[in-house]
Amino acid sequence: MRWDAIVVGLGAMGAATLAELARRGRRVIGIERFPLPPAHGSSQGGTRIIREAYFEHPLYVPLVQRAYDRWQALERRTGVRVIVPTGGLTIGPPDGRLVTGALASAAAHGLAHTVLTAAETADRYPAVRLPAGVVAVHEPRAGVLLAARAIAALLDAARQDGAEVRAGAPIAGWEVVDGAVRVVIDGETIPADRLVLAAGSWMPALVPELAADLQVERNVVHWFRPPASSGSASSADAFGPDRLPVLVIEDAPDHLLYALPSMRSLGDDLEDGVKFACHHSGVLAGSADAVDRQPAAADVAAIRADVSRYLPGLGPEPVRSSVCTYTNTPDGHFLVDRHPQHDAVVLVSPCSGHGFKFASVLGELVADLVENVNVHGMLAPFAAGRYSAPGNPRR
Repeated sequence: MRWDAIVVGLGAMGAATLAELARRGRRVIGIERFPLPPAHGSSQGGTRIIREAYFEHPLYVPLVQRAYDRWQALERRTGVRVIVPTGGLTIGPPDGRLVTGALASAAAHGLAHTVLTAAETADRYPAVRLPAGVVAVHEPRAGVLLAARAIAALLDAARQDGAEVRAGAPIAGWEVVDGAVRVVIDGETIPADRLVLAAGSWMPALVPELAADLQVERNVVHWFRPPASSGSASSADAFGPDRLPVLVIEDAPDHLLYALPSMRSLGDDLEDGVKFACHHSGVLAGSADAVDRQPAAADVAAIRADVSRYLPGLGPEPVRSSVCTYTNTPDGHFLVDRHPQHDAVVLVSPCSGHGFKFASVLGELVADLVENVNVHGMLAPFAAGRYSAPGNPRR
């Protein structure tokens, strides 16, 4: 059988693309090198932040607004809750990158927001403390994406629409011959008209032409709870989704943090404890397979002071820690484009550690690239060849 499309990698981007192509009636197969749900890449774990006043650049705002719509459509179709509104705070110096960026996006797109002082933040959110001179941009639409549930719902929808899913099957290679694609797994050659590579941290190995511009980064995520000595359940409740917003923090120009409320009150399958981590550790690995997957004492020591500074009611020791990976482009923006040498191959991700929330809309846009219809100008900033253009940044 020759497929209309093969999707390699079934994290958020691949699952969303597979579901969208299947919804459109395409004969599609999704291939994931590890057992599902994903546990080794950028899509592992139960929760992600979704936010609208996007400090990275105003160009992301229309994308995230469409992403909200598509996540809500997935909820309606499957009956699975994947978005939990909590509100969000973008925290930092008034002239810092995060606050000025969030305000620029809010102004450009007319987004509801409020700027809070440290005292006003503590009054509204008693669990949160801000250092003197720091402000918070509050946005009411921000919240938590239930990531593992979302991927499972996307894959269930894809299967219902006829897609085939193969997990635990790393591909041995791919090639394009006379405009058609061939992928080899377990000694079997699978032919297709189109190939979507959505393999996250394994993209440098699968697309060596771009490997010089893709950096795999090790990041450690922790979950903290109030100390047992704090007593009542009300202490833990202060860190739940009804009382703690998602936080994105500029602690210093080169030190960004984020936190999500404990979600356990919404289901036993959800994370118990406040998720707290550094955004971009700077610890690079030569490849996805070279990443040290074991959290270490030094990883915990590096985050303790940050937790006590912004969420002092939490205990100093995490109840759990986990290693994930980012795959970073030179300018921190996404990579979504056709392969530079092969029109039959579409690349989606790497996303430089901030892409999950966009998966629902990128699934649509990648499906358009696969079908060569409605190819959107909004993908131009994510083109594969942009780094070679004069004046484009590398970092």
